[in-house]
Amino acid sequence: MQLALEGLTKKVGAASWLYEMSLAPQPGQVTVLLGATQAGKTSLMRIMAGLDRPTTGHVRVDGTDVTGVGVRERNVAMVYQQFINYPSMTVAENIASPLKLRGEQNIAQRVRELAGRLHIESFLDRHPAELSGGQQQRVALARALAKGAPLMLLDEPLVNLDYKLREKLREELTQLFAGSVSTVIYATTEPGEALLLGGYTAVMDAGELLQYGPTAEVFHRPQSLRVARAFSDPPMNLMAGDALADGVRLKAGPELAIRLPSAASKSLTRSLTIGVRASALRLLPRPGDAALPGKVELTEISGSDTFVHVETAVGELVAQLTGVNSFELGAPITLHLSPEQAYVFDAQGALLIAPARRN
Repeated sequence: MQLALEGLTKKVGAASWLYEMSLAPQPGQVTVLLGATQAGKTSLMRIMAGLDRPTTGHVRVDGTDVTGVGVRERNVAMVYQQFINYPSMTVAENIASPLKLRGEQNIAQRVRELAGRLHIESFLDRHPAELSGGQQQRVALARALAKGAPLMLLDEPLVNLDYKLREKLREELTQLFAGSVSTVIYATTEPGEALLLGGYTAVMDAGELLQYGPTAEVFHRPQSLRVARAFSDPPMNLMAGDALADGVRLKAGPELAIRLPSAASKSLTRSLTIGVRASALRLLPRPGDAALPGKVELTEISGSDTFVHVETAVGELVAQLTGVNSFELGAPITLHLSPEQAYVFDAQGALLIAPARRN
């Protein structure tokens, strides 16, 4: 199905929950709504589902205006953070309910298959009240997948699961979505989840749609500082700089050999913001690198990576280092940055330069 949102806004009293936006998710693909809490993701999904009506604008499905058509009259599958299951039915009966409505064959086999993928096959004879919150969420996911609706809305569906299971199910869902003909809208606050799911990403912030496109393209070429902040975990390191005739000088820091667009290079006093992802900062220098000396403020170990917070003359920077590393607090340290891995944003926060992508 082709879902198209045209000029949507949503106001509640005097407050604007969604500012005017238009979006046409790719049919049969996954579109991730990425943004922090209160970015407007759930409000937008409720309008997509028919649970709420926009203040202005239209919702079209395959060219037909369905604005104001209720959720009961739409073929939509939904899973929200607040999972909903039928309490009087067993897990197997919950998953089977949409299959029975469609009159499908081999229902028991299909139920076992979905339960196995979501790791709840041992709970098929139990009722939802006998399950943990994470187990109930997986039942809701299985029922939504069983429905096979042309539009599937998933609002942070893994948020109630423990870390290990969440990581495993992300990979499972990617495979499940790849074999589906549904248009999937998946809301999350986590950039890593968007990258894992792939497909397309719509970045939202404070009720605004900032950028939409193929996930890898949005990640590698954020059109603005707001997008860069939203689509980076840990947050992108941002440093103030000034345009020079032959590059960029960081305030209280070194000069970077970056070739600016002609319009920027002519304005030598033009203020810029230099962005660097944590993974681009290194301890060992390479030819052409800029050195950023400082001292260790904090060290965090996450999985097989170490995140080092360093206080420097250009501000606090976070470096993502591979492996488990140990640093003494206050110890001197020098980070190294290649100008080729720097993002440059103009005074209004618009992207001027992005690093070249390496395949």
